[in-house]
Amino acid sequence: MKSIFEPAVAGLMACTLMAGAALAESHGDMAWTESKYGPDDEIGAANLLTPERAKMAADLVTEGKVYSLGLTLDSSVPAFAPRSMSVAILQPGQVNNSGLGPTETTYNDDIFMGWLGIGSQIDGLGHIGVDHVYYNGNDGADFVAADGMTKLGIEKVPPIVTRGVLLDMSSHYGQEIVQEGTAYTREDIMEAAESQGVEIREGDVVLFHSGWLDLLKEETRDAQRYGSVEPGLGKTGAEYLAEIGVIAVGADTWGLEAVPFEDGVGVFEVHQILLAHNGIYILENMVTENLVADGVNEFMFVLGQAKVRGAVQMIINPVAIR
Repeated sequence: MKSIFEPAVAGLMACTLMAGAALAESHGDMAWTESKYGPDDEIGAANLLTPERAKMAADLVTEGKVYSLGLTLDSSVPAFAPRSMSVAILQPGQVNNSGLGPTETTYNDDIFMGWLGIGSQIDGLGHIGVDHVYYNGNDGADFVAADGMTKLGIEKVPPIVTRGVLLDMSSHYGQEIVQEGTAYTREDIMEAAESQGVEIREGDVVLFHSGWLDLLKEETRDAQRYGSVEPGLGKTGAEYLAEIGVIAVGADTWGLEAVPFEDGVGVFEVHQILLAHNGIYILENMVTENLVADGVNEFMFVLGQAKVRGAVQMIINPVAIR
């Protein structure tokens, strides 16, 4: 099956040939290779998670309404090419018999065949680097192996329970579906937060709503557009959130940052700023429309991902509780 993301991959290959100046600039300052949390740190901004922040997040729960932020997965779920998935259902040892024992117990098992970076997902700190150098100065040659990373694995990430903030960029720009290539700048983020009466604080998880997932709904389906371009976080916006000290940044788009990339900004440079430079996690394909519909600006955010040792990314279904 042809991936809806193949046009995006082709476009990124072209972008790579034109991004030499931006890439050279990102190589110039290597101060980011030393984490403020120490030379052995592997969890980055997750160091900001504390019992106090979890308790403060719990204080935001006034109604007990729970929102699923994850997409339902199937073979058509958003997956950056060549990623894909399928499920096979089996009844092991039960062919031509009545099952197990005198009670005739029968059961179904399933086999998952696919990539872990599909649908709603978290990008771990070993996902994106700068010329094979990753968070905290880790050289890919030292820890990346075919059977799993020996550092920065997704199993190292602790449960994320903290305050969540949703910024409605559709409302900010006055567009039901924000135009592709729109980059959320520092000023845009500050203005959107002010207009919603919400403050972004250290230790937060920040989510952006653009309406982009509407392109996968039956009535407005445009899978080719969805997977080839997107609105998203700009370079100055990423730097601003890093200055504040957020733990994770997510959006209702497949790659978080604006595509086509901003002028003078390298290929997935926003990913580099967040993951490699600052240890801030990325959450992609977040379902934010229900929070927007209910006018929710802040909430308790809860995520406990599958702890697959040495994995780079993980399929997730975080929840927001108001």
